Parts: sequence; C-alpha cells; structure tokens
Amino acid sequence: MELTPVLRSEWLKIRTLRSLLGALLALFAATTAFSAIAGVSETSGPGFDPLFTSLSGVVPGQIAAVSFGAMAVSSEFQSGALRLSLAAVPRRGRWFAAKAAVIAVPALLVGLVTALAALLVARAALGPAADGLRTGEQVRGVVGCGVYLMLMALFAAGLAALLRSGVATLSLLIPFILVVSFVIGDATGTVADFLPDKAGQLVLRETYDGTLGPWSGLAVTALWAAAALLAGAWSLRRRDA
Repeated sequence: MELTPVLRSEWLKIRTLRSLLGALLALFAATTAFSAIAGVSETSGPGFDPLFTSLSGVVPGQIAAVSFGAMAVSSEFQSGALRLSLAAVPRRGRWFAAKAAVIAVPALLVGLVTALAALLVARAALGPAADGLRTGEQVRGVVGCGVYLMLMALFAAGLAALLRSGVATLSLLIPFILVVSFVIGDATGTVADFLPDKAGQLVLRETYDGTLGPWSGLAVTALWAAAALLAGAWSLRRRDA
C-alpha cells in the first residue's frame, strides 16, 4: 500500500478530533499570553535575556504540544480503533510513520506561527529593552521554537505508543517538564543540559553557557524524540492491537 493514502487517512483523523484541534489552539493561546505577560513584567537586569523572555511562554505552552502528540496516538487505543487502522494498513511501521508525519507537520506549522506571535507581542511589551536583539537571533528563536515544539509532540507520541495510554504519558511528562526537570537541573548541573526540554530550549536564548549550543541542544531533543518513536514502533510491532 502506498504511503499517500495512509497519510490522507491519518490527517483526516487529526482534523476531525476536536480535542487535537483544541490542543493546537491552546498551544497558540497559552504561549502567546504567557510571553506577553513576561514582556510586561520583565525588567532589565543581570542575566536578562530578551529573546528568552519573548519566547518564555513556550515553557508552559509546550504542555499543549505534548498533549497533542500524546492524544493523537492514544486515541488509537480507544474502542478498538487501532485494530481498524491496522486492518486497513497491515504494515505497522508504515502506519506509525504516517501517524508521526501528521503529528509533526501541524505541530511545526502551529509552533512557527505561535513563536512569531509570541515574539511580536513580547517585544512590544518589552519596548526599548528588546532593541538589542538582532534579526538573525530572532529568526533562529522563531524557527528553533517551532522545531522544538514539534519534537516535544513527537516525543510524547512515541511514549504514548510505548505506554499505550495518553493519561500515563501526560502523567509522566507534565510533572517532569514543570517540576522534575528544574529540580534535576539545580541538583546535577551540566547533566541537565541533556534533558529533552532543557537541551531544546537553548535555541530560545540569546546567550547560553554550558556544553551545548542552540542547534546542538535541539539535536539532543531530536535524539530523545527519535528514541521514543523507535520504542513506540517496537512496542507496536511486538504487542497485539
């Protein structure tokens, strides 16, 4: 079976599930709103990073991206939907690749639009404090932010396929992103540079210290996402639908 019809079928599922469209809308709304708040409340001082301040809404907003990836996969494990999908596409690897693709594309596109909107509203709120930002840094921040959100959605999608549960995936990832990552970062120093969220968020910073840079940090997040997708594909092949 060719990949194009599979992609079309999986894209139809994404479009018709309101919860998935709601997650993408929440990604845009939450990220933009929190970036605007950060811009209004931020004052220049030691360690002030105007690029990260402008895009800081991604930190809470990424929960919506993670939810989008997890729910897109976990919906297949409800009411026997996966058995129907695999009856139509017996080659499980091809089906899972199509599923990952239709998660990646909208997450990337919405992530890019969201990053641009967040940057614009936060810059307006920051005023002269953001005047030092160069065009190249802003482009890198917006593009990197879109890619980062896509990778986090794929990371969640892979874990959801492995755990076969959206609830279990979100119960693991949300506390990790909001709490555990910060605690580990404070306690372990440079080890935290290689956590999926900490590494990827380096691309959002104007200045950065440590082992990784913006693109190498994003590459680390990509490796986490690839590992999760491979684990999910392995689980899908080895376990009954």
